[in-house]
Amino acid sequence: MAKYTGPSCRLCRREGEKLYLKGDRCYNISKDGTNKPLCPFDKTDKKVTPPGPAHAGRRKVSGYQQQLREKQKTKRIYGILEKQFRMYYTKAERMKGVTGENMLILIERRLDNVVFQMGIAASRAQARQLVCHGHIAVNGKKVDIPSYLVKVGDVITVKAEKADNAFFTALKESAVRANMPKWVNFDKATLKGEVLAFPTREDIDPRIKEHMIVELYSK
Repeated sequence: MAKYTGPSCRLCRREGEKLYLKGDRCYNISKDGTNKPLCPFDKTDKKVTPPGPAHAGRRKVSGYQQQLREKQKTKRIYGILEKQFRMYYTKAERMKGVTGENMLILIERRLDNVVFQMGIAASRAQARQLVCHGHIAVNGKKVDIPSYLVKVGDVITVKAEKADNAFFTALKESAVRANMPKWVNFDKATLKGEVLAFPTREDIDPRIKEHMIVELYSK
């Protein structure tokens, strides 16, 4: 499976819920600051249906299909492909504790996710791009690997030579992210943040049913 390059809204339609893949646009915040129904799920005059032939009709959803859809939804939220996602499950299975929670905590520790959670980027896709383009440093060293797992005490900064970029200048003047997780912090004035602790299950998206993913992989 190659990287998906199609419309993000199509993925949300397939899962039947908003996955917030496009940042502010998913919250109906347009470039001019007005609230408009940009997302199909928020347009009351439009019925949101899964992509594909309209005549497909309804089918009884099996337990396997529910587990598969939960795995696909989680992969799409984080922007991870199958091979890497399965690797996180395998690693979590060898750790002490609950496998599903361990898997989600490992994924949350990814550098691209941390950049997103700190409010540096509006979406995980944008955060991954910032990391890949070498804008982010960990403990003073450039890290351009989105899957890099951060540790407690790691200092995440925007590289000094990139700080004058128009994107980061606008970031300094923007408001602090209202729902920043308690396990990270970020100072927009200095473009510097820190990993205060490892995330817990309470800090992770409650929509994800990780036990269904574990059941699918353990078959």
